[in-house]
Amino acid sequence: MKKISFIVALLVSLGMPLQALAIDKDSGKEKTDMAVAMVSSININTASAEELTKLPGIGKHKAEAIVQYRNANGEFKSVDDLTKVQGIGAQTLKNLQGQIRIK
Repeated sequence: MKKISFIVALLVSLGMPLQALAIDKDSGKEKTDMAVAMVSSININTASAEELTKLPGIGKHKAEAIVQYRNANGEFKSVDDLTKVQGIGAQTLKNLQGQIRIK
């Protein structure tokens, strides 16, 4: 069981898609759910404004501000640098944790 947990954690950290698994109560066997859970994060140094709008709390204007800031100042050195963009504060950054990355 520890081996499976490690593998799942590794795949999640790499942003790999995972199939949701369930146990059939009658047979006790695993069955694969048809739903696929997509676990991924967005690289704020390479994402387009359109891609950035997929993040919670990031609309068209904030996404464009992120791209403009990045174009004017270079790549973000850490995800915390996102707060340097006008309109993005600590709460927005907190809401984005685990969903954004810089590499």
